Amino acid sequence: MKLILDTHALLWWLDGDRKLSRKVRAVLEASEAEVLVSAATVWEITTKARLGKLPGALDVARDVLACVAGQGFEMLDITGAHAQHAGSLRGAHRDPFDRMLIAQSLLEGASLATNEELFDEFGVARFW
Repeated sequence: MKLILDTHALLWWLDGDRKLSRKVRAVLEASEAEVLVSAATVWEITTKARLGKLPGALDVARDVLACVAGQGFEMLDITGAHAQHAGSLRGAHRDPFDRMLIAQSLLEGASLATNEELFDEFGVARFW
């Protein structure tokens, strides 16, 4: 399984938060999946921590890359194809971070670990 973690899923995993679904937790604990963290998630965490919107993630925001590597997860860079697809997605969802995760999930053939039901409208293979 190829799995991209949405920002909240990554943060809940790192915090041991029970809001993370049992299904996602089981996959991450089994270490059998290819777990990806998008550069968009790094951008979102650092931006929102700087703006005071993620006060609980300040430690993670100081070095998201080390946190990701420490979990054995892989970084997923943003390509031009990802950017073009994210920008051209139809639909009312306006969050640029989410639009990028949707595009990456679709283009990479990866499931997206997220509780965001709105993503279903885009045909994402949502895993929760």
